Amino acid sequence: MSTGTTVGIHDLSFATTEFVLPHTALAEYNGTPIGKYHTGIGQRSMSVPAADEDIVTLGAAAAAPIVARHGADGIRTLVFATESSIDQAKAAGVYVHSLLGLPSATRVVELKQACYGATAALQFALGLIHRDPSQKVLVVASDVSKYELDSPGEATQGAAAVAMLVTADPALVRIEDPSGLFTADVMDFWRPNYRDAALVDGQESIGAYLQAVQGTWKDYSEQGGRPLEDFSAFCYHQPFTKMAYKAHRHLLNSAGHDTDEAVVERALGRTTGYNAVIGNSYTASVYLGLAALLDGAEDLDGQTVGFLSYGSGSVAEFFAGTVVPGYREHLRTEAHRAAIERRQPIGYDRYRELHEWGFPTDGGDHPTPAGTTGPFRLAGIGGHKRIYEKR
Repeated sequence: MSTGTTVGIHDLSFATTEFVLPHTALAEYNGTPIGKYHTGIGQRSMSVPAADEDIVTLGAAAAAPIVARHGADGIRTLVFATESSIDQAKAAGVYVHSLLGLPSATRVVELKQACYGATAALQFALGLIHRDPSQKVLVVASDVSKYELDSPGEATQGAAAVAMLVTADPALVRIEDPSGLFTADVMDFWRPNYRDAALVDGQESIGAYLQAVQGTWKDYSEQGGRPLEDFSAFCYHQPFTKMAYKAHRHLLNSAGHDTDEAVVERALGRTTGYNAVIGNSYTASVYLGLAALLDGAEDLDGQTVGFLSYGSGSVAEFFAGTVVPGYREHLRTEAHRAAIERRQPIGYDRYRELHEWGFPTDGGDHPTPAGTTGPFRLAGIGGHKRIYEKR
């Protein structure tokens, strides 16, 4: 039951990898015209993790600035959303909890439903805070997007983590009721336990995404949600940035609105800057869109933003948020841009080496090659146990 308390995103921070592969290098290797990447799918480069980076190191790096600013006081829940899980039983968030030095009186859980998982985590957090407004919830969305070399999905890969502190009386975005929901059993994208790289049916996935867009908006409208005219921007899941444009045109068409290019660009262009250079970050993607929007030059005080979260398989949700007046005082724009600019460009051969690198599965002691200059690293494995360290 709602307490009448205003709840939402109080702080937001993201981290990405040590390395970056420009799409020019990928195009040079495979002979693809660069326009297919830059214009066709709307991507410029993709973040590539070092051998000693994974969802835990990225998630801890994203969350550490939030804990440094606000302290651990009141954080009684850490929800970790990922589809790049490193263990079938233990939540990756437990490692993050340890690296950040959070109190033992904390619940930690991992959520999974393809790219939708972070929105499930956010809704989980909102419910906890409505029940007890004195609590804070740390939501971490962290993923490494990986497809087979030379596959159609290769150019959309990426990696990043977004951490959000969810509280009562938030400083950035107030999340509103209701939500529009949609679920359908679709095999558009999946990763069996025995595979490192995902399987994807590209055309099926696009169709499933568009079906989910229409379904969530229909339910949102039936639940008494805002009209389209109320929204100044839309943060979509961006497996590649041009997919967000396709999805928004579909929403406008299905709602009987004009799909004028200037209108679509106005609604989406401000949300794609980070995703275009990081690549697909799965669960973090929608909230990288939010970070790009908030970090932009335009003043958004009091404006309403729509969120469309889609996870293959498929589950989707549409909801609204209002940007809190004075939000600019709480942004991390310089740190976010520095996280992108610090990445070291690599060539295609080095990228292939990192893509194919992995631990043996014999349970022995295997140190990890040093690569990251970030605050946390995966030092190796021993006795089937992952070993993390602070730098």
